[in-house]
Amino acid sequence: MISVNDFKTGVSIEMDGQAFVVVEFQHVKPGKGAAFVRAKLRNISSGGIIEKTFRGGEKVAKAHLDRREMQYLYNDGEGYVFMDNESYEQTSISEEAIGEGIKWLLENMNIHVLVFHDKIIGVELPNFVELKVTETEPGVKGDTATGATKHATVETGALVQVPLFIEVDDILRIDTRTGEYMERA
Repeated sequence: MISVNDFKTGVSIEMDGQAFVVVEFQHVKPGKGAAFVRAKLRNISSGGIIEKTFRGGEKVAKAHLDRREMQYLYNDGEGYVFMDNESYEQTSISEEAIGEGIKWLLENMNIHVLVFHDKIIGVELPNFVELKVTETEPGVKGDTATGATKHATVETGALVQVPLFIEVDDILRIDTRTGEYMERA
């Protein structure tokens, strides 16, 4: 159990049989009455955000999330097959559990899988991935004064906005949290 007075951003708690992560919190001590804590919580499995108010000093259950390193192997048509790096067991993870991260998955990539009560509830991709450009239109010479961008398709099939000087076969560093081009690798 953890006291709501000890909330910090990133702390995981369990409510109603589901795991939540504290996104924001605020301790409020009104002039009259008891203190309370107002918190924004993100549901780990669905990604939805709720706001909840707790009485000061109230205890909540701490969610014990297991983070396992797994390697992405292939898509079998029904799900995405991952191998546990310690036990070598293969597990199929649904597209919903992976979410937006699907467009950055490359075969043989290591990621962290979040497990709650022996059920896979999500994945954590690395913050940055390096992907090869497979398709892009040629940049127009002299059109760079405005900081113009163009679309590029990377090897996973994702579309990324890139500067005009990027060409096919360039390796790009992409931020998986925002989907933005960072630099050439």
